[in-house]
Amino acid sequence: MFHGGIYPETAKRGPRGHLIIGGCDVTDLATELGTPLFIYDEQTLRGQCRAYAQALADAYPDFEVIFASKALSCRAMCELVEQEGLSLEVSSGGELMAALLAGFPTERIYFHGNYKTTEEIELGMDAGVGHFVLDSFEEIDRVAARAAARGLRQPVMVRITPGVAAHTHKAMTTGHNDSKFGFTLQGGLATEAVRRAFASPHLRLDGVHMHIGSQILELRSYVRAVRTLCAALAQWRAELGFECRLLDIGGGLGVRYTSAEGPAPTVRHWVRTVAGAVDRELARHGLPRPRLMVEPGRSIVGRAGVTIYRVGLIKALPSGRTFVTVDGGMSDNMRPALYGSLYEPAIANKMGAAPAGRVTIAGRHCETGDILVEDTPLAAAEPGDILVLPVTGAYCVGLANNYNGQPRPAVVMVRDGRAHVIIERETWSDVVRMQRPLRDDAREECFTQSEDFASV
Repeated sequence: MFHGGIYPETAKRGPRGHLIIGGCDVTDLATELGTPLFIYDEQTLRGQCRAYAQALADAYPDFEVIFASKALSCRAMCELVEQEGLSLEVSSGGELMAALLAGFPTERIYFHGNYKTTEEIELGMDAGVGHFVLDSFEEIDRVAARAAARGLRQPVMVRITPGVAAHTHKAMTTGHNDSKFGFTLQGGLATEAVRRAFASPHLRLDGVHMHIGSQILELRSYVRAVRTLCAALAQWRAELGFECRLLDIGGGLGVRYTSAEGPAPTVRHWVRTVAGAVDRELARHGLPRPRLMVEPGRSIVGRAGVTIYRVGLIKALPSGRTFVTVDGGMSDNMRPALYGSLYEPAIANKMGAAPAGRVTIAGRHCETGDILVEDTPLAAAEPGDILVLPVTGAYCVGLANNYNGQPRPAVVMVRDGRAHVIIERETWSDVVRMQRPLRDDAREECFTQSEDFASV
């Protein structure tokens, strides 16, 4: 059942034919904690963190692994990452707040994003984040101005767009010249950005960053991007006197979403490819070795997480299509609508049962496009069954929303037969909590907070 490598490391079929993850019966978790429910296997998360650290220690000893928190941003994940010795990338004030709530060492936080508000820059400086990764000329000026006002020399990096298009979905490509991110090498923009940041008395330019995209399975794009970036580093050293001490080549390693797909490159293969390319290009240009930094996200959390739903109804149409409708959908997984993402569902209380036919897994929302999986084989489904979508650990929690007034699901971490809720389930009361009446002088009696309503 698990030959495709799309379930967490601890997944197995229990004696009742139920899916077991982290020693916990998924069907029992659905009964106890409700559905939809995000479930993360702690062993898989820690194993992936350690795989990156060990592979880099073997290939390039001066390294830093930085978890891209947008893949799963919450207090508990920040705590786990810190325990594993990784650094942290944030790209908003909210992600930074999660890190601060976790007590994450701020000197190991890198603040990314193509538009950081003044408030976010202030928050980052108040917190003492290690580096801001600068993404525009305006941002160079803003960070320098705020640092000057505080009498600081703020450590920074500059994001470079190497002009390499990765082989991935268009919406996940970030390294091409037409990207909204960073400074392209075309027209001398990246050179000017490095010059300005390096010359500023209020900024300390420690290095450069690139990121060519996400869900990348073909590694030659990294080799081309490293070649381009190292040539630029040699130029900037000769022309500007800038010597790069931190070289961040981003992340983006893809994962396998269905067992029908070919296997994704391993962490060790990816690390050997990029570290080897860095070493070759540094030697080619006679450059000293900087610290090599990588920013994995999806490849750490993707396989570690599954989502479970309760089957609500079965609808067979004269056309021959059968809809299996569940109690979630695009409010907890936007990726099929955004990227056409594919998944391989199963019935968690009937693991190993042979497919009874092909069905379409439909969400509950009032959108024709609210389809989780189209035309997929599935065991005979009945209302009340627990449907599981594996490989939903990356981005789904962050993209979850309140469309149609749907409360966002709970998130649970499992280990050694114990389940720990790391994000509480929202209620209907939570959904409307921030809403206000039409007029300030109107009486706020939209509903009476009865005991029954509060417990929903």
